[in-house]
Amino acid sequence: MRTRTIAQAWSEGRNHFNLIRLIAAWMVVYGHAWAITGTPGGDLVAQWTKYKFAGGVAVDMFFVISGFLIAASLMRNNVRGYLASRALRILPALVVCVGLSTFVLGPLLTTAADYWRTPQTWQYFFHNATLHRAEFFLPGVFETLPRTAINGSLWTLPIEVQLYIALLIAGLLGMVDARRYLLPWLLIVLGVTGLAWWGQHAGMPIPEARVNELWCVLFFITGTAAWLYRDRVPLSGWIVLALLLLAALTRGTLYFAVPYFLLVCYGTLWLAFLRPGRGFAHHDLSYGLYLYGWPAAQLVQLYSPGTPMHNVLFASVIAIALAALSWFCVERPALRIKRRFGTRTPVASPATAGA
Repeated sequence: MRTRTIAQAWSEGRNHFNLIRLIAAWMVVYGHAWAITGTPGGDLVAQWTKYKFAGGVAVDMFFVISGFLIAASLMRNNVRGYLASRALRILPALVVCVGLSTFVLGPLLTTAADYWRTPQTWQYFFHNATLHRAEFFLPGVFETLPRTAINGSLWTLPIEVQLYIALLIAGLLGMVDARRYLLPWLLIVLGVTGLAWWGQHAGMPIPEARVNELWCVLFFITGTAAWLYRDRVPLSGWIVLALLLLAALTRGTLYFAVPYFLLVCYGTLWLAFLRPGRGFAHHDLSYGLYLYGWPAAQLVQLYSPGTPMHNVLFASVIAIALAALSWFCVERPALRIKRRFGTRTPVASPATAGA
């Protein structure tokens, strides 16, 4: 049987993106459990890869998927529809989550008598809710725990939105429609990321946060390239197998970064287009699970400290329940508003559920 391309698989109107994002969001909960409980060592993914922990791999997968799907959204919509689509997907659930942390969780748990008078309280809400920058701390909250951050997962969201805007600008400049303009930028970002990463391992004073940001950009723009060249990229299990073999051969060395990058990018899309069913087509709990996973884990550590897997179990139950509430009460109603802005969505999009 002839190998399908990404374009052919996309035209079928069904995929596993929601399921993959849900698993990736849970991987973030799982991977953070060691840091949150203050337990030495790391998760199984960190042990197997000797490179990144489960949460780091999940974030890379998120950015590949985002680069692919957001490029598709840009091609379908005008500027108004694109911006409305992105804002309604990100902001409502984020504002509710940050608001609950600031105005409910914080006052209930804080030991600071001047909680409401401290600028840090208001900075946490406004900076996170507007995506100006990620803020992690509220006065007097979780101060006795191994990690005192209220929500350590929020750091990716400002980067995500900045990439949405950058992609829109690139589209307005004609750099997305004309594929030849994207490849040089991809190679530049790849080179800068590779040099920064290599320099960090060579002992150069490069902040880890900056290297992480570059990785996010690289995975996003690679996902975008996969969309633009979708008619030329085959979906082959043999390619995945070859990348797995190459990763196994380079495991534990600096060269592992190359097959890791290729495997995450290609493997994520390959998994997304395996002959799919419809089980998760119209429900996407991944964003809510990502938003509430860290606070849920912190609450478990505060009231029922234990091993990492103890934390993962109970944090997962709490976070999934909150994610379901977020989806059905906040996210899905917000997505349905997109139609008022003339936003066009694919058939398999959660925005079409119940329409």
